[in-house]
Amino acid sequence: MKELVVISGKGGTGKTSITACFGALADNGVIADCDVDAADMHLLLGPSVRARHEFVGGKLAVIDREKCTGCGVCARVCIFSAVGKADNVYRVDETACEGCKVCVEFCPVAAIDFVDSVNGDWFISDTRFGPMVHAKLGIAEENSGKLVSLIRKEARKAAEEQGKELVLVDGSPGVGCPVIASIGGADMVLIVTEPTQSGLHDLHRVAELVKHFELPGAICVNKWDINKAMSEQIETEAQEIGMPVVGRIGYDRAVTESQIARKTLVEYSKCETAERITKMWEDVTALL
Repeated sequence: MKELVVISGKGGTGKTSITACFGALADNGVIADCDVDAADMHLLLGPSVRARHEFVGGKLAVIDREKCTGCGVCARVCIFSAVGKADNVYRVDETACEGCKVCVEFCPVAAIDFVDSVNGDWFISDTRFGPMVHAKLGIAEENSGKLVSLIRKEARKAAEEQGKELVLVDGSPGVGCPVIASIGGADMVLIVTEPTQSGLHDLHRVAELVKHFELPGAICVNKWDINKAMSEQIETEAQEIGMPVVGRIGYDRAVTESQIARKTLVEYSKCETAERITKMWEDVTALL
């Protein structure tokens, strides 16, 4: 079983659209949407949820009003200003609490409980292209990478149980903890970038991250024809980085039209862009 992770140095490069096309082209795979902070793969694949589970990502302080004496120690020691007083009652703001447990330790009457914090849900679903593991964070919840690791683990488990040969991961953008959790131990990483100054800058950062973990990497330049000079510069610097450019995808309104139709581009159209994505898929799988 192989694992291909598609990432980008910044959001909005077309990473998810390309990954969805790969999912349509793959014969025997499991799709994992690990971009949990902005999960939108479901918009193209229309998953039918088979199993739903709560995601507990940490702990949360909760004040027991019956035990609380109103001394205010918890409010004074909380550096996140998560404890406040209203109507002569101390309460913990769940969206501000970082689960550090300081208030729990300093409460003189042990009136603060430390309970599991449910940060969202994760799902095992069926799509027209096979199984999909994905998640949805709750309102104002953050992703430290723990949820990404869980999604990858469950995707690999599903692949093993169903005899699938590939796990296709839509990773998180950027270079933070969720990205590290997305790529660790992968067989190959495809970086999707765009021909802009910020795209080039962030490409260098994420490529450095991939090389730090000694992972095989390749680069796709999406919307390359909106700035051909910058695209050529990216391809030149990709050679210096030591990563092959396996895709040159042009700007195409058919991509937007396919998204409106809730289909991948390779399903929706036989246009040149779809053909280029298909060719890139063949080149990427040859490198796996």
